[in-house]
Amino acid sequence: MEGFPSVFYSEPAVLGLLANAVSAFLVCMQNFFFFNTSIVPTGVDNILAGVHLILIGGIAQLVAGFLSFRKYDHLSGTSFIAFSALWSSYGATRIVVGRDAIMPLTSNASSVATLPVNESAVAGLVAYICIAFILSFCSATVNYIMPFVFGAITLTLIFEAVGLFGHWALVVSGVIELIIVLCGLYGAAALLLKGITQRYVLPGFGNALFNVLLLGSANRSSSSTAGEEKKKNTKYAEPMALGYLCDTISPFIMAFYSFGYIQSFYVGAIWVSINVLSQLCSSYYSYLRDDVYHATKFAFHGTFWLVKAWEEFILTVALTSGTGAKSREALVGDWFFLAAACLFCFMSLNKELLELTHNISFALMMVSTIQQIPSRGEYIFFGVTCSIFTAVSLYTTFATLVNSIAEKVLIPIGNIVMSSAKFQDILALGRRCLGKDLSKIENPSSRASDPLFYLCNGLASLAAIQNTLMDPTQAYLSIPWVLIPGAIMQLYVCRIDVQGGRRFGSVLPFCYTAVWATWVWLRFAGPSLGITANSDGGFTAGAIAFLIINIFLIALAAQANFVQFLVTLVMEVVIVCFLLFTLERLPLPLEIAVLSVFSILCLYGFLASFANSLFNKELILMGPAIFKKQEPKKMEEGVSSCILPKSHRTSSLRTIANMLDNGGVCGIPTDTVYALAASCKHPEAINRIYSIKERPSEKPICICISNLDQLRVINPPFSPLLWNFMDLVYPGGISCIVQKGEWLKKLGVGPAYETVGTNDSIMIRVPDHTVTAHLTDMTGPLAITSANPSGESDSTHHDMVITRLSDKLDAVLCDGYSNELVGSTVVNCTKIDEGIVKILREGCVPTTKIMQLFERAKNTQGVL
Repeated sequence: MEGFPSVFYSEPAVLGLLANAVSAFLVCMQNFFFFNTSIVPTGVDNILAGVHLILIGGIAQLVAGFLSFRKYDHLSGTSFIAFSALWSSYGATRIVVGRDAIMPLTSNASSVATLPVNESAVAGLVAYICIAFILSFCSATVNYIMPFVFGAITLTLIFEAVGLFGHWALVVSGVIELIIVLCGLYGAAALLLKGITQRYVLPGFGNALFNVLLLGSANRSSSSTAGEEKKKNTKYAEPMALGYLCDTISPFIMAFYSFGYIQSFYVGAIWVSINVLSQLCSSYYSYLRDDVYHATKFAFHGTFWLVKAWEEFILTVALTSGTGAKSREALVGDWFFLAAACLFCFMSLNKELLELTHNISFALMMVSTIQQIPSRGEYIFFGVTCSIFTAVSLYTTFATLVNSIAEKVLIPIGNIVMSSAKFQDILALGRRCLGKDLSKIENPSSRASDPLFYLCNGLASLAAIQNTLMDPTQAYLSIPWVLIPGAIMQLYVCRIDVQGGRRFGSVLPFCYTAVWATWVWLRFAGPSLGITANSDGGFTAGAIAFLIINIFLIALAAQANFVQFLVTLVMEVVIVCFLLFTLERLPLPLEIAVLSVFSILCLYGFLASFANSLFNKELILMGPAIFKKQEPKKMEEGVSSCILPKSHRTSSLRTIANMLDNGGVCGIPTDTVYALAASCKHPEAINRIYSIKERPSEKPICICISNLDQLRVINPPFSPLLWNFMDLVYPGGISCIVQKGEWLKKLGVGPAYETVGTNDSIMIRVPDHTVTAHLTDMTGPLAITSANPSGESDSTHHDMVITRLSDKLDAVLCDGYSNELVGSTVVNCTKIDEGIVKILREGCVPTTKIMQLFERAKNTQGVL
């Protein structure tokens, strides 16, 4: 249908290619300016260039990457987000160079301002050269425009890296950047025309330089031989390649630093931080795909790189040379990283050999970071393990990209080490020893953030352990160890919980974010901020407030499971230790013991929640709830429990259709938000909807049909103008109110004629949604309304419907996230022949669009 923007029909690659072209043009102009004038850009010039690179090459291209993932484009999504991180990092480097040129050097700032930047930038550029080469090679299997763009970016990075030491290379880089500009503009124009005309007008897209199948034959010893059937998720593109790509960049930069090529980690920390943001994008899209494993893994790896980067920043920039090495030996947070990495190795036993190898190489890298393990040349050891991990990640990135494009295993990734059934038997040994039966998790997707929640809190608690209160350097080094996992990453956990529709799910991590942030503020940053025993009275009051709030959190956790209850209970003691510190009454051994117990509990909670979420079974005991929720009574005797079929199965639609035909009420997806549906053959089911929603009786319910042809067959007395208008708006997110009449009975609404609509009007919905249309074809007209308690927000995920209303429904057809965040736009068309349409509720389609369509309908009538 014309006029309705949809990400599935748009071409986000237009934005991505333009962002690369404009960014390359900006750098090209600076390089040619230097060639003509021999004046190197400094000061404000570099700062402005850096800002533009971040805004255009970074943020604009990040949006293109998001939309590409939404459009189920693996390669473009990965490429645009990767290059977004590249341009943002390069822009940040320009800003640092410009700042060093114009900021007066003070005694405190001189050590920062005079740090070498080129070496750090080279480390990042070389890493991205490898990535850009892989992306250009993979893009050749899709079209023959992007290979030239990405290949030119690869060459540009090479000469930009050389240009940091030999200015002659900048001229060559400028010429290559012109190729990026020309190819990028051509590609953007070609895709723009394709999006407008819905066909390829200009050559370049639609054909590949070579067939991806030429890279190898399908690996028959894949997951299928081990009894594993991989389900394809077409809601979002696969973000795994992006996560592995980010696991290539960060260790590459760390390896350069560990081998002594980079003397300070000033710019390096910025490059790693921006790269971690990209890795969190891969984690988030993994979560949207209900992929708990990769969502947790990439967030865990991103946490490590952030912590390590900013620890080295403090050691090399913020502290005087040599003063932090001894204090760092007292930090024990690395042990939690090692324990969690070993658990990831264990949990990947039912994955391919390549995945297990990737986790083992990460665990080996964790061993090299343990300060308490005596070794000579610890940085050399860390550099070697980073190099190994980089090589494994680079191969994994290439294999994942190619196999995703081909939708089969062309690049070898190894056999599955252990079958899923056997692995589940091992995980369930504890349950069997206690004579427990395996039970389904009620709402697994709402628990996807639990493993990361336990990881963040466990790491923050162990890293918070101090062997003395008299070492300000140790406290200073502990800041990133506690602040990043305990506060920053836990805010990401909150975002996931909110996305999943959990009513109280984000309360716990959000409150603990505040606890750890306050802990860092007083305990570790306090000395440098001038907070003394005479000025920390506010922290005492805050600690008391935390104690009171955590009591309520304990009550909430008691309704979840025993492990979460214990975690919140021990957190109460942790907060007591914080309170005693503000009162200068803290026995340090007590704090060490409590933080250690809390960390161990979190480690177990991570393992249990991770395993249970992966397999949708409570394989590892979390313990029963202390206070069990009272099961709500069914509204009618004999009503069965709410079932949760998946929308992609035809059998699921038949199940829902049978329930509706038998007088049931079900939650279903639409093209806007989720809706409650009842068959018009059963007026009593429609009345149930009013009770379920607690909807006022004066609010009418609309009807839903599959297509406009159903109306044409019965030939209702609609004017030509109304028909023209409905032809333009249906199917889609617009609901039209028309005059009621006997034609409704011919449509199949007969039994519910008095129940739907008002006495003289009826609202008609024709959703632009395949599942809803097919279901309505099977059942006939449905009475629908939004699937939320009256007065509350719309349900944008089936989890929200389940959480709010499952105890009152017969079934919920699970379809993931809705296409819109709000309902349809309601248009009163009862006076359309008088030239009047009235917007009763503005929803997903704006009023201006409605009026444009109305004008087109009138013009069409005039032509006819």
